[in-house]
Amino acid sequence: MSTTKSEASASTNTSNVAMGIDIGGTGIKGAPVDLTTGELLMKRHRIPTPESSTPQAVGAVIAEMVQYFDLAPDVPVGVAFPAPIRHGVIKFIANLDKSWKGVNLEEVAADAVGRQVSVLNDADAAGYGEALFGAAKEERGTILVLTLGTGIGSALIVNDVLVPNTEFGHLEMNGGDAEKAASAVSRERLGMEWDEWADGPLQQYFTMVDMLMSPDLIVVGGGVSKAHEKWLPRLSVECPITPAMLRNNAGIVGAAAWAAGHVTR
Repeated sequence: MSTTKSEASASTNTSNVAMGIDIGGTGIKGAPVDLTTGELLMKRHRIPTPESSTPQAVGAVIAEMVQYFDLAPDVPVGVAFPAPIRHGVIKFIANLDKSWKGVNLEEVAADAVGRQVSVLNDADAAGYGEALFGAAKEERGTILVLTLGTGIGSALIVNDVLVPNTEFGHLEMNGGDAEKAASAVSRERLGMEWDEWADGPLQQYFTMVDMLMSPDLIVVGGGVSKAHEKWLPRLSVECPITPAMLRNNAGIVGAAAWAAGHVTR
């Protein structure tokens, strides 16, 4: 049964609450997050991404999401977005309307909801969530979070500080982008079994990122992390590798945590 607006009202101590919104190509998801535990305070709400996903249309959905949860005025709002972002501005866009290029997402979202909003790349949000509340919780040093899906998303967190907008899926490997050979979709496209994929292109990719960054921990997310027992134990690098924990909530949790650290109350 769906949660009503009255049921979703944020009635807890708002100093420990932030709202996370994760924008995707087909759906926009959000929920208030308990910043002490990383848990969703209410059931996640999803609104389909507008077919014409212009800044105005997406801004309206962000406003609808905030209104749905009836947030107190001092609750920070964070938005995860599927594009590189520099000082709030979208550098380029692949999965939404091309009119987003050069647009200041922070301004669009803030105008829509009537409050300050913090924004970050969706892979960064997921990685930040995993670092603070998921598979890398309590870990210090350099944490590399990789999501294996259509491509390879990446997030780099050093002692809980996010290094934004990494694109490690586009590292050169065998004369092309690494994700064209090592992503989960590439495994399916090439008809590889789990062991063939893990022992071949995936091992090559992980060896490369391990050498370039010498992380203390690698966290692997994406849909294939659900089947991690079929391939992850076959990978061999110098640092530990562990599957992600937050699954589809990682972007929401990470965006909320990011907002809590960047919104001035």
